[in-house]
Amino acid sequence: MTDACETMLLFGATGDLSRRMLLPSLFHLDADGLLPAGLAIYGTSRSHLSDEAFRALARTALEPIHATRPEAALDGFLARLRFVPADASDPAGFALLADAIGSCAATGRLAIFLSTAPSLFEPTIAGLKGAGLAGDNARIGLEKPLGHDLASSRAINDAVAAAFPEERTFRIDHYLGKETVQNLLALRFGNSLFEPRWNAGGIDHVQITVAETVGLEGRVGFYDGAGALRDMVQNHMLQLLALVAMEPPARFDATAVRDEKVKVLRSLRRIDRGTAATHSVIGQYAAGASAGAPVPGYADELGRPSGTETFVALKAHVDNWRWKGVPFYLRTGKRLPVRHSEILIQFKGVPHSIFAERGAVLHPNRLIIRLQPEESIRLMVMAKEPGLDRDGVRLREVPLDLSLANAFSGVRRRIAYERLLLDLIEGDPTLFVRRDEVEAQWEWIDAIRDGWAANMMVPRLYQAGTWGPSAAIALTERDGVSWND
Repeated sequence: MTDACETMLLFGATGDLSRRMLLPSLFHLDADGLLPAGLAIYGTSRSHLSDEAFRALARTALEPIHATRPEAALDGFLARLRFVPADASDPAGFALLADAIGSCAATGRLAIFLSTAPSLFEPTIAGLKGAGLAGDNARIGLEKPLGHDLASSRAINDAVAAAFPEERTFRIDHYLGKETVQNLLALRFGNSLFEPRWNAGGIDHVQITVAETVGLEGRVGFYDGAGALRDMVQNHMLQLLALVAMEPPARFDATAVRDEKVKVLRSLRRIDRGTAATHSVIGQYAAGASAGAPVPGYADELGRPSGTETFVALKAHVDNWRWKGVPFYLRTGKRLPVRHSEILIQFKGVPHSIFAERGAVLHPNRLIIRLQPEESIRLMVMAKEPGLDRDGVRLREVPLDLSLANAFSGVRRRIAYERLLLDLIEGDPTLFVRRDEVEAQWEWIDAIRDGWAANMMVPRLYQAGTWGPSAAIALTERDGVSWND
């Protein structure tokens, strides 16, 4: 805790992310005694609120959860909150921030969290630097998206680097704060059972699915300019792929872990003009049904025709020794039948079945790591059905389940942002994304988008409530693989 901050500054403090995730996360951390005792939390946005009005907003945001805590815990947390109105596009606003927290930042460490539109990153960082709030005692957390392509990402990273060196820059991908994502590292590198088979010799293929049942949900302005590839694949899904495919780091620290992740991202075979048509599928949901109710199509919600993809499926390869010839299938979309995020590791079958003459059918082992809505790890194995086997040995695929909610029933399940905000406050960058990771991700994504344009690919319509265009099924089935629905 020697590097723990004494002051925190939240940009976008009145926004949706702050009310749904940031304030609840900080409240839980405070209630558990994990925040530094003297930490003051300053919110800022263009809203002209007093301290008391901001505390009232926070109280309303915490209403659904504070009943699980003593009333004194809520009062104690609200007492930490202050508010300073500031418009990121107006340099004068930063002088007000400096007046309010300047003395705090000068004598103790300052954590800054930017939850603003990406277009405001550069003027905000310039304003912080000009107001003296980007000194050696300050570190900054950046919420995605960090640009819309490699060039814009580099521009943002250059602007950040002009005020905050890499060791004080914390790029957030909230998936990395999920317990099951961190458990992936424990599963691989804490158990001798898996790592010897975690390669092309033992694994047939990998599937990563992030499925959503929702449509636009008020994100019209952002989503239509982004699409599924940039919204989900560029960050969350490529980070999951990197964690699955990385080599064992020498130690569990920020440099070692992130060095291995970036090696994977740089080893991704490009999906480009020559392969985009065969290795990618894009779709857009049309009218259909979700949760038993009719829902409009994307263009209907948007109010106009659009070429933005709401579904993408990819066949990727990591070109290194460990993963030679192993396909990684990625799939994400909106208005799909269920909401879940999962990683499936399909192991290769046994080289010879001693049960074949008895009529038994063997299925290769599968490891299913579910990230949401519930967190679990399931290993599918073959077992013999009870009986005298008069008509042959009968084998059945059965699960070995690790439900994290049950295995650790006495431990409260934490919001991903709790871990990430605490690491920002304490200065631990292990679960944050380094600049070279972000830019390697964008290089791969930009090649795909260029391939789509060169091949004049447009999204195929799929009915809301289904698993995307039929071409996504063909993407895997021509390899003899079926999606794990």
